[in-house]
Amino acid sequence: MKPEPLLDVAELSKRYVLKPQGSPVARLVRRLKKGPEAAPRLHAVDDVSFTIGRGETVGLVGESGCGKSTLVRLVARLIDANDGSIRLAGQELTHRRARDFATTPERVKIQMVFQDAGESINPRFSAFEAIADPLKRLRGLGGDALRAKVEETATRCGLPLELLPRFSHQLSGGQRARVGIARAISVEPELLILDEPTAALDVSVQVVILQLLEKLKRELGMSYLFVSHDLNVVRLLCDRVLVMYLGKIVETGPAETVFSHPRHPYTKALIAALPDANRPASERVRLAGEIASPVDPDPNTCRFVGRCPLARAECREAMPILEANSSGHAAACHFALPGKAS
Repeated sequence: MKPEPLLDVAELSKRYVLKPQGSPVARLVRRLKKGPEAAPRLHAVDDVSFTIGRGETVGLVGESGCGKSTLVRLVARLIDANDGSIRLAGQELTHRRARDFATTPERVKIQMVFQDAGESINPRFSAFEAIADPLKRLRGLGGDALRAKVEETATRCGLPLELLPRFSHQLSGGQRARVGIARAISVEPELLILDEPTAALDVSVQVVILQLLEKLKRELGMSYLFVSHDLNVVRLLCDRVLVMYLGKIVETGPAETVFSHPRHPYTKALIAALPDANRPASERVRLAGEIASPVDPDPNTCRFVGRCPLARAECREAMPILEANSSGHAAACHFALPGKAS
């Protein structure tokens, strides 16, 4: 029997209502003709489903604007979804509004490391206070127990104890990153969401932070949802990969399989963009055309059709669904490239 996943996301969607354009009279006429639902909507996340197993690291990749950050904020319960389900360890999380979720016991189980630690740490908090804050709010610790836990967590993250009294602006980028990680793991979550945790760091510091994250995962048994633009990092660290394009998951599968045998043309283009002096010219992919608008997209048209080298009439008439082969490697494409046999 297949074990229950730690995280089970099903048919998750997030749409933002946009301010209608035109004169007040034109907007009124449009509303009378089309009804109250006529306001344009930006489909940031559209019918997304995936799972994360216990102790598993899943990478989320895609171009800027594809919906990655919105998706992880939905999963972290920082914003509310319009539709869909988020279950953590079998427990539904969407039955409470995001604004109320921070005070629930489930908040302990899912934490997030943000892209820029300097921006996400309260500038009025010392490093000690930043790490202590979730322990006080979610674990109810205080006094000597609080200090001991903060110091233990800081040491685990490689942050010298003499730096704990310092404020964010007094720390280096790598030290701030360690504070952000320590703050997130202090309450010992089951799922840690990492939204490009090394993007603002020097390359040499990135390596150290990534090694730290690997060590913490082994020691604490956490699962990771890892968002990154660096595909080489995703290939090295992640067990599985989700490829996102304009609000939809277009490919998913084991990391090594996806990188060595991409099935969706968009995934192939992403991987082909990685620097490789040995790659033959015939394997280089250049995407032409325009990116489709995420505002009220046609539900019967593939989102990638305007840039896809494999596009046919069928792509404009039916939205492809995410279909997996025998090895669990799935692609949402009518003309998916051959995958690796299991």
